[in-house]
Amino acid sequence: MAGYQFERECRTPQSESYIVELDEEEVGRIDIHYTNSVAYATLCVPESLTSEDIRELISEVDERLVLTTDPFREDFVVTVWAGRESAVFSDEDFEEDGDEEDEDDPEGNGYRQR
Repeated sequence: MAGYQFERECRTPQSESYIVELDEEEVGRIDIHYTNSVAYATLCVPESLTSEDIRELISEVDERLVLTTDPFREDFVVTVWAGRESAVFSDEDFEEDGDEEDEDDPEGNGYRQR
């Protein structure tokens, strides 16, 4: 696998979050946190990615994101979660709107199925 793109969602002085895309399709998410000597990341990918795919993706993240931010880090520790997305929650989903009901959730409990 090659051709990963990273779309930054947010950034703080010590962390960044990216959507991972491959061929214009979202294939994961990575949150990176920087300390004085170590960069830590949580990588979420679909179950279909092989160990080799995951290692290649981690190498891309290290080369294109982490080393450009912290080239002198002592270690890069990545925790990988493989699974599927089940829902996305937002404050907007919890706001009460008496006239409209969510098509996916007629009960209006703030849950959107993906």
